[in-house]
Amino acid sequence: MKKLGLYLLAIIILIGGVTGCEGKAPQADINQDEEESEKVTFILEWVPNTNHTGIYAALERGYFKEEGLEVEIVQPQEGDVNALVGAGKGEFGVSYQEQVTMARTVKNPIPITAVAAIIQHNTSGFASPTHKGIKSPKDFEGKKYGGWGTDLERAFLKTLMEKEEGDFDKLEIYDILSYDFFTSVTNDVDFQWIYYGWDGVAAEVKDFPIDFIKLQDIDPRLDFYTPVIITNESTMEAKPELIKKFLRAASRGYEFTIEKPDEAVEYLLKHAPETDREIAIASQRYLADEYKKDAERWGEMKLEVWESFGKWMYENGLLENELDAKEAFTNEYLPEK
Repeated sequence: MKKLGLYLLAIIILIGGVTGCEGKAPQADINQDEEESEKVTFILEWVPNTNHTGIYAALERGYFKEEGLEVEIVQPQEGDVNALVGAGKGEFGVSYQEQVTMARTVKNPIPITAVAAIIQHNTSGFASPTHKGIKSPKDFEGKKYGGWGTDLERAFLKTLMEKEEGDFDKLEIYDILSYDFFTSVTNDVDFQWIYYGWDGVAAEVKDFPIDFIKLQDIDPRLDFYTPVIITNESTMEAKPELIKKFLRAASRGYEFTIEKPDEAVEYLLKHAPETDREIAIASQRYLADEYKKDAERWGEMKLEVWESFGKWMYENGLLENELDAKEAFTNEYLPEK
């Protein structure tokens, strides 16, 4: 069985070779010298997309500048964002709860901690064209699943099928070269794992009818934080005020994006003009309701979510050691409620 680390490798392969992108904030009307600004590197885990719009909004609207920060947003040309942030190559980055959990439980732990949830609930699940007739996990029997070949996906599939009394051994699993959902389910497989905030919304825009099975609708343990903002323990120890400043500005950026998604998405499109505008706008409107959802403030995380999903990962053989959930995340740097 392939290691969960291949999940990280798939991301590295997909973003490898992509040049770094940099955004400069406009001149803000504040009384602070450019020379006094503290430089901060923020590492994306993927190409710029609507998960990141709050950061671009904070950049373009001068929120970071008002905190005395000069933020550079980059995509890693090589290496994994978790390892890069853990090694201090960037003060902050974008990761996922499953990656943070794995990073902290390997033999030589990576010293990263989640400091904010970008989205409050997991919006991912398994999607298929409606004519495939996949209405529940039991319908996975006899079907072809296309993915990245990771243990995490297999565990998701097995857990959901067992909940619905399906036979996991009757599912055909393929590692596919094309990661475009629409191409894959049209030509190669029956269903894939997607994030509704992009591919699900894109299906609506393209008038491509799909059936979508959200993970936590079948098993509540699979409602985890994805994605999250991470920092390293050295920064937490040496520069706690820097983290507070960064998250104060980021929170303002996401609150603006929640209130004015159509305006905010233009900041993303400025930095990623190759993005499909129609899909980006639809995605932004969808995520405006998901960023904070039922939380009292943007970014807040719950201990029970980290404990429950960490326990599920360990029970499914995805971790070398059990997770100390209290050390994996913190809300202490978020702005006051």
